[in-house]
Amino acid sequence: MNIPTLRPRRAIEGISAVLLPFHADGRIHWGDFARLVESTWSAGLVPAVNMDTGYTNLLTPAERAEVLGLVNGLSRGRRFIAGAFIHGEDGDPVRLYRRECSAIQCSGGVPILFPCAALKPLSGRELVEVFRAVAAECDEFLGFELGEMFVPFGRIWDAETFEAVLGIPQMTGAKHSSLSREIEWQRLAVRDRVRPEFKVYTGNDLAIDMVTWGSDYLLGLSAFHVEAFAARDRLWQSGDARFHELNDWLQYLGMLAFRHPVPAYKHTCAQFLQLRGHIANSTPHPSAPRRPDSDTALLAPIAQRLDELVLAAR
Repeated sequence: MNIPTLRPRRAIEGISAVLLPFHADGRIHWGDFARLVESTWSAGLVPAVNMDTGYTNLLTPAERAEVLGLVNGLSRGRRFIAGAFIHGEDGDPVRLYRRECSAIQCSGGVPILFPCAALKPLSGRELVEVFRAVAAECDEFLGFELGEMFVPFGRIWDAETFEAVLGIPQMTGAKHSSLSREIEWQRLAVRDRVRPEFKVYTGNDLAIDMVTWGSDYLLGLSAFHVEAFAARDRLWQSGDARFHELNDWLQYLGMLAFRHPVPAYKHTCAQFLQLRGHIANSTPHPSAPRRPDSDTALLAPIAQRLDELVLAAR
């Protein structure tokens, strides 16, 4: 396909998945988590909780509910996104998604339908019917295409399925995490033709400049430095060439963080946030893959340079 035209000076909607930090003994560090959520709002981004960055597939239902309750208490009417996660549960997926969406909406959030094993074998037509059935009892929700490099039950929709979901008014956007520029460019072309107001939220942490072609974003990488992402977005909207250096440093961080095995990026995020003094320690979820401690020597100069660039952009 032809590479689409760049879209300079556009306002970018930034949604940032929030890391769930842990104490050294494996307990969730609720205080650090609350501060990360607040810092996301303060930077001008929308927090997303119970996402992959928040270990949602490793949490118990009670822990996910506690995350949701905490963010509800912090929100004071501010927008946030929360994962509707039903993987591993028995029963009708429509009923289960409706239950999760209801809990999220009652807490003031916007649900995003996290993929699950029950949906993976469905045809595109059947998948769209599940979304339509959920939409019948949900005012607004987001879809979620997630590649198998993140979770084994992930799924990237075919082109026909993507175009069909654009006909569901309650689905106002979808996160696209194939890590493929070409597929995402195809999504943007269909979106522009069929439903221009629909949001394609890039989840491509290896190509965060997709925003320059018309994607918005819902990223895990932005959790590392929400202030830098917010500054980058403002620079693009104002037509400031400093966007490119800031984006390059953020992408350098993304290439390091999202190397194989990809799920270990969450430990990298904890290492980076600890270096910046935002969390107490770098302990990941007890069941999550880890990075070597030697990574901190690589992360420290990146953190320093990003702080310098953010300061200069003010």
